Amino acid sequence: MSDKHSLIQPDRGQPATPIHLVDKKRLADFTKTLSAPQRATLAAQKFEGDGYAHAIVPDGDAWFVVAGVADPARLSSWCLAKLAEILPAGTYRLADAEPGAALLGWATGQYRFDRYKADKPKEGPRVLLTKEVKAIDPALAEAAATALVRDLVNTPAEDMGPAELEAQAESLAKTFNAELRVTRGDVLEREYPMIHAVGRAAERAKAPRLIELEWGDPQHPRIAVVGKGVCFDSGGLDIKPSSGMLLMKKDMGGAAHALALARLIMESGLKVRLHLLVPAVENAIAGNAFRPGDVLRSRAGISVEIGNTDAEGRLILGDALTRAGEDKPEFILDFATLTGAARSALGPDLPALFTREDATAEALLQAGEACDDPAWRLPLWNGYREYLKSDVADLNNSSPNAFAGASVAALFLDRFVPDGIDWAHFDTFAWRPASKPGRPKGGDALGLRASWKLLQARYG
Repeated sequence: MSDKHSLIQPDRGQPATPIHLVDKKRLADFTKTLSAPQRATLAAQKFEGDGYAHAIVPDGDAWFVVAGVADPARLSSWCLAKLAEILPAGTYRLADAEPGAALLGWATGQYRFDRYKADKPKEGPRVLLTKEVKAIDPALAEAAATALVRDLVNTPAEDMGPAELEAQAESLAKTFNAELRVTRGDVLEREYPMIHAVGRAAERAKAPRLIELEWGDPQHPRIAVVGKGVCFDSGGLDIKPSSGMLLMKKDMGGAAHALALARLIMESGLKVRLHLLVPAVENAIAGNAFRPGDVLRSRAGISVEIGNTDAEGRLILGDALTRAGEDKPEFILDFATLTGAARSALGPDLPALFTREDATAEALLQAGEACDDPAWRLPLWNGYREYLKSDVADLNNSSPNAFAGASVAALFLDRFVPDGIDWAHFDTFAWRPASKPGRPKGGDALGLRASWKLLQARYG
């Protein structure tokens, strides 16, 4: 998607192959408009109007596409995505409608992660035309942000460590004239001790750091976006089994979401003062790795006993959330691939949402439903705070039982967000274990567009 405008273009009457959208109810009426040979061709392809199904029908020296959708009057983000994946390269337009929300899936359906493949596809793009010219750039911006998340998450840890996350933030800072600050080394150990402790066992090239970017008019409302940047998670001394490490290149998925959301905010010129924070580490194993039973200091002054070195994401987020709160933003939003418990509860497609404010939760959930980026709220229930008690410190970073793991992790984070700040936390998988139209297997953005729609509604 290097030339994003090669995928969606304004409809100025240029030659294009028509796409006719039908559902099961309208199929019979549509077939009456066809010639006998065309009806036979449609029948031969066993087209019955099912969603994502399509048929190619000859029309003299040309041809057109008939595609099944759930409702031609309300197109979803993904209803045209399979067409974008499998139709021949060329230019297309909808015969009797405008694509609307389906512009997104048309673009994301053509995403490919082929960085490591010698035999790259040589096919040209499928271009979709629309008369809704003002919808093109917003759709392509969201598609590009989604592609950024996918690219970062799909890249192996050898090529996507803390330094590479820093490079991504530096690129954004240069593009949008933002201020970049990176804290590492002795200063990191002194000022952000939990981030340093989690990442200190990594080799020097992958040393821990806190990446901060600030952008926008200081007079505008201040918001903070925080992303968990564990570039690989071995589990530390509480080491994961080999099967548990296979997807741990994606443990920086929260950072990928935060970087992509920051790009959307700055690219659109949203009237906010943005503070992006990415604590970037590798949770490695070496002689200086932090240990079960250690007590870590935190930037907030809260002492934390380590019950499990594999519950490291909440530690680095604790320091980052503390830093975010120091500048008194009116809203903090964080993304993290935080718990397996959230996946057990909700599966891979629904990020778990935690908020302090009911209104914020409802706004995020409604935004997600409206843009086909759903989430599900789980409780920040005070009764589970006792699961984080420690005999020797203010908190333990893990519970001695497996109950309500996602909620308990969110309650840990809540301790590091100052009182009175509107805060939302996405526990997201950042991965698709199986392909769906417009959403290939691999890294993916889950909760990103819902968050973006909320910010647009609040500050647009």
